This record gives sequence, structure tokens and C-alpha cells, in this order.
Amino acid sequence: MEQQRSVSGSSQSPRSPSSQPFLSVSVTDPVKLGNGVQAYISYRVITKTNLPEYQGPEKIVIRRYSDFVWLRDRLFEKYKGVFIPPLPEKSAVEKFRFSAEFIELRRQGLDIFINRIASHNELQQSDDLRTFLQADEETMERLRSQDTGIFKKRPADFLQIIKDVQTKMSDVVLGKEKPVEESNAEYEKLKHYIFELENHVAEAQKHAYRLVKRHREYGQSLSELGKSFKLLGACESNDVGKAFCDLGAKSEAISIKLQKEAQHLLMNFEEPLKDYVRAVQSIKATIAERANAFKQHCELAETIRLKEIALDKLMLTRSERVGEAEHEYKEASQPILSLKAASEEATTRYETIVRRMNEEMVRFQDEKTNDIGIAFHEFAKGQARLANAFADAWRSLLPKLDACSLDTS
Repeated sequence: MEQQRSVSGSSQSPRSPSSQPFLSVSVTDPVKLGNGVQAYISYRVITKTNLPEYQGPEKIVIRRYSDFVWLRDRLFEKYKGVFIPPLPEKSAVEKFRFSAEFIELRRQGLDIFINRIASHNELQQSDDLRTFLQADEETMERLRSQDTGIFKKRPADFLQIIKDVQTKMSDVVLGKEKPVEESNAEYEKLKHYIFELENHVAEAQKHAYRLVKRHREYGQSLSELGKSFKLLGACESNDVGKAFCDLGAKSEAISIKLQKEAQHLLMNFEEPLKDYVRAVQSIKATIAERANAFKQHCELAETIRLKEIALDKLMLTRSERVGEAEHEYKEASQPILSLKAASEEATTRYETIVRRMNEEMVRFQDEKTNDIGIAFHEFAKGQARLANAFADAWRSLLPKLDACSLDTS
């Protein structure tokens, strides 16, 4: 789907004082580098902006898929509660990994990914985004390969996060772990909506895939049928032979239209649905983070409560030795002060996630309505175009076939 690539859409020159702030990014020119298992695709990432925090009005860098993964993981760590845009999937099948179609789908997906970040009010201000758009290749390689820090430990795929959550849910069901969950009716409704949405969109995407496959198979069959008709026509020297040749030519022409329409359907209907599934999985990853934040918030509060009860008991049991009790109380209070600081931090983190999620859901609903509306419009338009092409092609043959029937009768 075509994405809005600038914050303002201004056509003024990048550095003119009166121009509106904008950040435009494009991912272009995929090139295969290396051989064998070390082979990968590099992309040219072009940034145009008038934002003062950038090095200049235009910057061109070379990036690979793992650089995009690095950016996604950094943003996921730093912007808890924000629905981080999903990346296009990797191909696990070697023979498809470097096909022209897969490379173009990957390029398109990466372009959408980076522009969603660049147009997001919070994410566009990220230092990591500026690093990604401006750093040289050596710097990016060093950042990717760092062995220390929390980012290296993050899973490269959000699906792993979901699996971890599912494991915890199984532990709760089996009684291995006591659940700590929010008792919020609106939030429960939201979670139910997201899980249902994923199922329904995944089902729609599966059928879109089958439709693309069917178009391609039908086109291939028509092409082979057309060749057969042409061979039949070559065996005949009369009008029947000419009719067979015309039928063969028309079958091949329709076959080409079918293949083109299958490609259009893939790019403008199946892929947007697939991207939509990934976007919902990103929301589920944020839900998992919210659950973890809430659990930590509750556990710290409970730990503090129990320690304060223990302190009160200490003062009661040592009331006859006031000096000793006060000394022990002071020593025992220090961990509680640290716990309270950690609890305040956990509460702030949880509240931030809740606030951001509420804002993100509004944005997601607006984008979903727009993006899916475009995808459905493209689907209906493509099917109408194909049906008209079919009808026109076969209809144009009818006079010739009627004449041929009259001549032979």
C-alpha cells in the first residue's frame, strides 16, 4: 500500500525557513551481495528532511534486513506501549529467498515499515531512527554485533514473546503459577477483540493467498490451452484452422492478463492482509509487555506490604529494648526504601504503557480503516477489471466463431 512519506506533505525546499517540518524516507535498489549461506540483500535508504537534528537535507545509506531488525528491537525496548510497526517476514526457503518477487515484496514491506516509524509522533524523534538513517555501514555493523546490553538479549521475532506468554498461561492453567492480571472490563474487551481480529484476518489472508494461486494456475492453464489451439489451427487450412488460431491467441492474451492480475492481487490485497496480521501480532506483543509491567507493579507492592508488616512485628516484639529495636528497624527499612523506589518506577512504567496503548488503539483503528479500505477497493477494482477483460476478449471471438459455424453447416 502507498504510504504517506512526509509529516506535512510540504513541497517547499528542505532548508527554507518557511517550510513545514518533514521527514521522507524511501527504500530502493535491492542488490544481492555475497554467495551461498552468506548471501544477503542490501537496500539503498534515502532520507530527505528539513529537521535540524539531521545532518543535512538528504542522506543515502546502505542497509540490510538485520539493520531493520536492530531498529525494530531497539524501539520495542524503549517505547513500551507503542505498537511498533511489523517487519516483513524472512523466507526460510532458500530457493525463494532471492526470487525477484520475494525481493520486491521485502523491499516494499521495509519501505512501509520505516515510513510508519518516520510518520509516528513519538518514534520519529528516536535517536535510534536517526542513527539508522545516517550512520555508516561500519557503525551499523558494530551496533548489531554488540554482545552486551539488554538489546542483544531481545528476541528477534515478536512471535517468541507471544510463545513465552502462552507458556505462562499454560503454567497458570496447570496451577504452576498464580495469575496476576488486570481486572478491567474494557481491557478484557480489547484483548478479546485483538485475538479475534488476528484469527479473522489470518483466515482472510489465507483465502487471498489461495485466490492468487488460483489466478496463476488458471492463467497457466489458459496459456497451455492457447498453444494447443494454435497447433490445432496449424493442422487446418480452412476457416476452422483460422478460428482455432484466433482462439489460441485470445487464450494466451487472457492468460497474460490473469498473470498480471494475480501479481496485482498479491501486492495490493494479499500482502496488505499479511501485513495486517503482523500488525495485530505487534499489538499482542505490547499486551504481553503490559501484562509483565502490571505483574511487576503488583508483586513489588505486595513485597513492600509484607516487609512493612514484618517491621511492625519487629517493633512490637522488641518494644522492651527500644534502642536495639530502633537500630534494627532502621537497618530493615533500607531495603523497603529501595523497593519503594523500584515500585514507583514500575508503576510509572505500567501507567505509561496504558496511556500509550490507549492512544495507539485510536491510531490503529484509523489506519486500519484506511489501509484495509484501500486493499478491498483494489481487490474489487481488480476483479471487475479482470471480468471485463474476460468478457470483452471472448465476446470479440463470437462473430468469427459464428461465421465459422455457418460456413461448415
